[in-house]
Amino acid sequence: MSERPLILVTNDDGITAPGIRMLIEIMNTIGDVIVVAPDSPQSGMGHAITVNNVLHCNPTTVDDGPQIEYSCSGTPADCVKMAKHEILNRTPDLCVSGINHGANSSINVIYSGTMSAAVEAGMEGIPAIGFSLLDFAWNADFRAAKEYVKKIALNVLLNGLPDGVVLNVNIPKLKEEEIKGVRICRQANGVWKESFDKRKSPFGKEYYWLSGEFVNNDKGLDTDIWALENGYISVVPVQFDMTAHHAIQKLNTWDL
Repeated sequence: MSERPLILVTNDDGITAPGIRMLIEIMNTIGDVIVVAPDSPQSGMGHAITVNNVLHCNPTTVDDGPQIEYSCSGTPADCVKMAKHEILNRTPDLCVSGINHGANSSINVIYSGTMSAAVEAGMEGIPAIGFSLLDFAWNADFRAAKEYVKKIALNVLLNGLPDGVVLNVNIPKLKEEEIKGVRICRQANGVWKESFDKRKSPFGKEYYWLSGEFVNNDKGLDTDIWALENGYISVVPVQFDMTAHHAIQKLNTWDL
């Protein structure tokens, strides 16, 4: 490229989360960084967008650096829309989302605000990557993944991505010397075995806490879950065309 790439950074944990601060630091070594991120945590929002309320998006400064930052009242997908259509004067060369505090492997990709921001960017024609670390702690240590995050981002800038594809990158909770490398994977066939913890408030009103246990039904050695359990960073190419192409022939046999 004749000029430094323009990189959009967003997340779902909020603009002050340590994960996005580390991602901003890494991206500053690669290109010109614009941050548009939620002003509060938006985990589990999936691809929700704001349609029945106003959006606020204001310049802010969280810490020192050359990046330009905006804090948005909306969801991760809203942040990408605002960046593309209201804030930026050219299409970013790359969008990176994260680094998420917690896994977005297997079926979790469906619920993830981190990955939905990346998917929204992909839908807007921007090469995009979602990064997640398998550590939910606010003070999680993201340093072990720095060089891998940078290398994956540089490869996307250099090589591009297939049309309709974004990357879902998950990083094991390991020290740098313990990470074995990167594996290109498929999404594991896993589900959440869910339940609701029913309780009563001091005023006698019933309320619920969603809880659950993740169940991996996939014993394949080419999945993101296998890679993460065996010390590798998993990279899954994700498509946002949700058509089940393999089912079309079968459905065409129905008497409709």
